[in-house]
Amino acid sequence: MAKEKQETKSFVLRIDSATLEKIEQWAEDEFRSINGQISWIIEEALKKSGRK
Repeated sequence: MAKEKQETKSFVLRIDSATLEKIEQWAEDEFRSINGQISWIIEEALKKSGRK
């Protein structure tokens, strides 16, 4: 079954430089963009908490 395309929204994220560097490396390791990695992290956290 195909997923419905959801609207995406832009927002500003303030994050400390050390955390961003770790996310950048993680994204590179998984062949994702930084934005894609952050989205994936949020999606996984929502699933794990039962909110999705």
